Amino acid sequence: MANFAKEITDNNFEKDVLGSDKPVLVDFWAEWCGPCRMIAPSVEAVAEEYGEKAGFFKMNVDENMNVPQRYGIRGIPTLILFKGGQEQERIVGAVSRDAIAKVVGKYV
Repeated sequence: MANFAKEITDNNFEKDVLGSDKPVLVDFWAEWCGPCRMIAPSVEAVAEEYGEKAGFFKMNVDENMNVPQRYGIRGIPTLILFKGGQEQERIVGAVSRDAIAKVVGKYV
């Protein structure tokens, strides 16, 4: 299966997320997180569905400390939709594919 959501780090977050001219969904996750693994296929499906209309990234909170701290990530999975360099919406916890698609769909 192709990975439509790309890995992102503290180093390229500013350019790839905040500097994007289209909406961007960032999935904050960790390898050991069961709910993160549960929603991963849903995030991938929404990323495939919206393709070029929005950006999709995954940030491992164990490997990247600065961005999750800046955005007050306390629980994972946390999904944040950014548009125009600003946080627009936040989803915390495991949610359905439809819930993720609904948030993204509002901004594309």
